[in-house]
Amino acid sequence: MSLLVVDLFIWRRWLTAGAGAGQLPTGIPGLDFQGICALTAAAATIVLGCVLWLRSHQLHHGAEEASAVLILASALSIMVLACAAVAAIAFGG
Repeated sequence: MSLLVVDLFIWRRWLTAGAGAGQLPTGIPGLDFQGICALTAAAATIVLGCVLWLRSHQLHHGAEEASAVLILASALSIMVLACAAVAAIAFGG
């Protein structure tokens, strides 16, 4: 639940920030450092949601042990979300 709150805070910061000095030279409007952090956080949250859904599906069908892929995916997603939160704070100004 706290990961979802972190994701929402990153998105709120990106949406409320104006076109700042963090604009990348890509020419894509809204794609700045905060935007990259928001997209990264959203992707990590989606992966965690998929892991949660798959694990609950496994438990419903009687699997006792989690697969190594699910454990690895959830651990990497948590680390990516933490990095996105730190980067959003660092580049947020």
